[in-house]
Amino acid sequence: MSKEIAFYVGEDGQTTSLYEQGKVVVYQRNQGSWSIAREKEFDLGKTFSIKVLRDNMQVMIDFLGSCKTMVGRSISGIPYYALEKARCNIWEYEGNPTDFLDYFVSREAKTKESTEQPKQAKPPAPVEIMKDCYRISLKEIQEQNMGYTSKQVLLPFLRQEEFYSLEVICNHIPPWLAGELLVGDLESTTEAIGSNEYKITIRKKCCQQT
Repeated sequence: MSKEIAFYVGEDGQTTSLYEQGKVVVYQRNQGSWSIAREKEFDLGKTFSIKVLRDNMQVMIDFLGSCKTMVGRSISGIPYYALEKARCNIWEYEGNPTDFLDYFVSREAKTKESTEQPKQAKPPAPVEIMKDCYRISLKEIQEQNMGYTSKQVLLPFLRQEEFYSLEVICNHIPPWLAGELLVGDLESTTEAIGSNEYKITIRKKCCQQT
């Protein structure tokens, strides 16, 4: 079975940010040998509206087709969210694609093995501190090394639960969360409350507390 991996590269052939002008190069492996299957120039731009960014990312996703692995030097915001929604595996790496093609095949195989292990207990959930108002500390979860990602903890709550506000204490804003806030029906404010510590308050747009 052939394997495909896509890289976003600049003029120098090195991986680059999706916000820089470059091209998507899809490599395909057949019988242990890698070759370029297809490539396409892209320029998402830096001042486009959210709608234009989403439309351009859809063009990229359509070009990727059955390829579900995307590697770039930096992938964040709307591009990250769009690729994730398309069920792509997203990796950030700096260098020449030909130097680490087999590396990503190995990494993805290990990731697949870990997902096939017996399911863990449910991750910690936000705690209701007053009616429809919740709070959770990603910082504490990470410091306790509980084995859960920020996405495992927050995404089910954001997409499935009814709430007025959610306070999230964290060391940084996860890239996937920034994308979720940009294109979802959510709005947020961020406040620095300590050294490398932030409080993100998330609300649903047009949400009224009762």
